[in-house]
Amino acid sequence: MTAIWASLLNADVGRLAEQVAELEATHAIAGLHVDVMDGRFVPNLAFGPQSVEALRSRTKLPIEVHLMVQDAGPLLPIFHDAGAMRLIVHAEASPHLHRDLSSIERLGAQSGVALNPATRVDVVEPVLGEFEELLLMGVNPGFGGQRFIPSVARKIEHARRMIDRAGAATQINVDGGVKVDNAAHLAALGADRLVVGSALFGAAGIAGCAATFFNLLSPNAKTEKLA
Repeated sequence: MTAIWASLLNADVGRLAEQVAELEATHAIAGLHVDVMDGRFVPNLAFGPQSVEALRSRTKLPIEVHLMVQDAGPLLPIFHDAGAMRLIVHAEASPHLHRDLSSIERLGAQSGVALNPATRVDVVEPVLGEFEELLLMGVNPGFGGQRFIPSVARKIEHARRMIDRAGAATQINVDGGVKVDNAAHLAALGADRLVVGSALFGAAGIAGCAATFFNLLSPNAKTEKLA
């Protein structure tokens, strides 16, 4: 089954602990995706290590940190110490990608590489096999609630072929614009994980929204439906 990771960018910060508890209680969410933004690499600010540390103390769900920042290197140990089990850096913001991935490995964390919509998948081929997750942005990063950019679908297919051809264990994660009407299609294209943000915090409530995605993505949905 394609795993569902919850992006907290569209959560209600005033009720964050409560909403994380709701996400965990659904048993449909594989982990929490925390976006870190510096106002330079992306035109927005979001979440710091204190937020990750607070989340770590309140949930058993794994936490991955998506560093949408210039020069992520100095921040890697800080966010790992705060409780992140996976650290994701952007290829566009990392002139020494191999060095950042090596730093993450030395920390004992899992690693990921993120690519913006206009960045070719081929840029990670030289380090393929040295990171656990390829995060393909379905929108231009910085803000939640955007519409999925259609051309990214071809990137998912390209990445799937490249990874399978290399025999790598790298998993594909799609982040941004993931909605009920495209989640199953993105999974069919080759996504192993989907980051879902605004669509989890809709009018149906967290439990209802999470169940909808679970039932869409489960290969045995007819017999394993969540209420």
